[in-house]
Amino acid sequence: MQLLSRTLLLSAAAHGLAVNAAAVQHKDKRSIVERDGVTYNVFEHAATGAKMEFVKNSGICETTPGVNQYSGYLSVGNNMNMWFWFFEARNNASSAPLAAWFNGGPGCSSMIGLFQENGPCHFVNGESTPSLNNNSFNNFANVIYVDQPIGVGFSYGTDDVDSTDSAAPYVWKLIQAFYAQFPQYKSRDFGIFTESYGGHYGPEFAHYIQGQNAGVKNGSVTGENINLIALGINNGWFSSQLQEKAYIDYAYNNSYRQLISSSQRSSLLDSYNNDCLPAIKQCASSGSDSDCSNAGDTCGQIESSIQEAADFDPYDVREPSNDPYPPSTYSTYLTDSSVVKAIGAKSTYQECPNGPYNKFSSTGDNSRSFLSQLSSVVQSGIQVLVWAGDADWICNYIGVQRVANAVSFSGSSKFASASLQSYTVNGAKKGLYKNVDNFSYLQVFGAGHEVPYYQPETALQVFKQTMQQQAIAST
Repeated sequence: MQLLSRTLLLSAAAHGLAVNAAAVQHKDKRSIVERDGVTYNVFEHAATGAKMEFVKNSGICETTPGVNQYSGYLSVGNNMNMWFWFFEARNNASSAPLAAWFNGGPGCSSMIGLFQENGPCHFVNGESTPSLNNNSFNNFANVIYVDQPIGVGFSYGTDDVDSTDSAAPYVWKLIQAFYAQFPQYKSRDFGIFTESYGGHYGPEFAHYIQGQNAGVKNGSVTGENINLIALGINNGWFSSQLQEKAYIDYAYNNSYRQLISSSQRSSLLDSYNNDCLPAIKQCASSGSDSDCSNAGDTCGQIESSIQEAADFDPYDVREPSNDPYPPSTYSTYLTDSSVVKAIGAKSTYQECPNGPYNKFSSTGDNSRSFLSQLSSVVQSGIQVLVWAGDADWICNYIGVQRVANAVSFSGSSKFASASLQSYTVNGAKKGLYKNVDNFSYLQVFGAGHEVPYYQPETALQVFKQTMQQQAIAST
């Protein structure tokens, strides 16, 4: 199943992460290189062998006076160049927390989030150039947007990633090199925010980081502790077993439009119970690539049947399928040669290329559940927010709420039985939510798949609250 055909589409040594003991004795190297009239800062990290090359203050996107930005590449392996774009906080940058944003796919660029959702600039009223976004996440935090795996967005080179598990070590390595280049962020609170296939990415990346932190503490891993304090995932794809049936349930009964008839629903439920669910269980039982790929293909037939039954945009059921929303103006902007040159990009922008997606498909990654990793992260005590726009079908709130209610932690029973309360922003009703301890769930009214695009004020409020290690609360 291709979660993001448009906006999504939706062991360390094995990944070259083993630290060369001799390299640690060498010093990091910094230099400045000018090519084609563009000045690049080059940083070589002795401990990991990673190399960063980036442009400072390109003048693109973030034009707030005094706010620094950095865009460029981290080499995470031989011919493996991962694109990042980092924006300092607009307020109190020297003390503000650090957050990383990952779009989903698998295999979609985080430039989607940067330009369409929560970054410093956005496109309004059909304009061909961006203007400042007053509800950017960098109002509150220093934010880094990352194109991963290799081959996605502006990242280029060899792509060794074929699963969520194999993606995590490269993300850890990027953060390590980022800390080495920008040591002032080492001790800052760090949060991961992601969406869609981020229901896989978010729990696994956070879980992997926590495992590496434990290794750093006991001396088995050489690196910096990452002070992970928050995880936020909107419209996430976590568990086929809990979310596949929600495609049928949402299509039949949501607050916007009925997509299938009663007889179609009955037929689809039969397919789910007799074909899809057994295939998912077989994937979970054997864990084999073939069984998990088969589960994706089998359950995908249900999704295809629903999309054939009605004309709707799977990312916003209020829109027709031939008018995808939000508009992809930004992707045209990122093909402008002057923009590409200014930001230091060295490849042609690809929003959701097929190559990385197909590698994930080959291992059946889509059908593998990350509920246990999500539960482990909640159990660790960091602030976790699971939220969803209610007009999205592809990762709809019905399935997301079922996942939230299935998370295993000390407050599980209390959370599952808790009733939803009205969530307000400056007194205006924006959704329904519930909290228990460090775990929150929010259903956002009037929002499609990319929640921060549709409800920017709400998104910024919940981002700030979560990054402040608070349970979300009405204002």
